[in-house]
Amino acid sequence: MASKKVNFINTKELGEKLKRRREDLSLSLRDIADATQISASTLSRIENGTGKPSAENIAKLTAWLNIPFERIMNVNNSDATPVVYFPNEKTPEIVEAHLRADPNLTPEIAASLAELFRVAYNQFVKSKE
Repeated sequence: MASKKVNFINTKELGEKLKRRREDLSLSLRDIADATQISASTLSRIENGTGKPSAENIAKLTAWLNIPFERIMNVNNSDATPVVYFPNEKTPEIVEAHLRADPNLTPEIAASLAELFRVAYNQFVKSKE
């Protein structure tokens, strides 16, 4: 059995999740800075993929995003990647985690399918309101 080896934090994934949640909630970077005690300029760099957040900031952001820390870790092993999520996590986030863990999908295809699901899901949820 191969052991799991963590290479690094997937800061691109973290930035994408941060931006998506911020936009979904119609918040500014300043709003998130106030909530997380992370400067707006640091948050901007993380969103744009140019920042390397500290361990403290990663912990603050995963807590604010309400996602498992494991979701933004890159893990290399020969076994399937486990899907970790919180029970109160939104359905599109859970589906995205499953798609990213699917070894039959490239990261690009998984991201495209996740976005397709997110759009369809949000459309159906809004139509029920």
